[in-house]
Amino acid sequence: MPNVLLYARVSTTKDQDPEVQLLALRQYAAARWFEVVRECVDVGVSGRKERRPGLDEVMALARSRQVDVVLVAAFDRFARSSKHLVLALEEFQHLGVAMISLREQLDLTSPMGKAMYVIIAAMAELEGELIRERVKAGIRRAQSQGTRSGKPIGRPQRVFHRDRVATLRAEGQSLRAIGRSLQVSPRTVARMLQERGCQPAAKTPS
Repeated sequence: MPNVLLYARVSTTKDQDPEVQLLALRQYAAARWFEVVRECVDVGVSGRKERRPGLDEVMALARSRQVDVVLVAAFDRFARSSKHLVLALEEFQHLGVAMISLREQLDLTSPMGKAMYVIIAAMAELEGELIRERVKAGIRRAQSQGTRSGKPIGRPQRVFHRDRVATLRAEGQSLRAIGRSLQVSPRTVARMLQERGCQPAAKTPS
């Protein structure tokens, strides 16, 4: 008889009661002759958070091999993102722990359920690729619009007058003093001076 863990989550206690989910899970477990060893609940916690007290307990029990099956009312009660769900399913698969979702009618202990897992993983990977493509397209569009409008895109460049470097140098200021004044490194000051044919070595300390 498999040991099963029931997991329920509600985002708010105002209009939701985790007992509604747990009742359906208990009935399913009884019909399948599962031995319920633990019930883990998260109340008032978003499903987008990958760390939750109840979920952390689920993962700890799975990693210690104390459960064979994790039973949930729906996948979105466990995770709100495909990526999080797939990562959890991959770990469960490695641990030899199955997951069953009532709403999706997906039983990962069955051959059909295992085939569906492959589809879910592929969809999550596709979702990630689409998000990355949208981000890249947004950057390209912003760069294009910035070029047409004359607005710079990306990290602003530090601007200073190179003539000022030579002037301050002629006044006898050190590379460090010039760098502090112009907010650049002494090495940059030395390079600017060399490009202008000036002697980078200090004349007089300042």
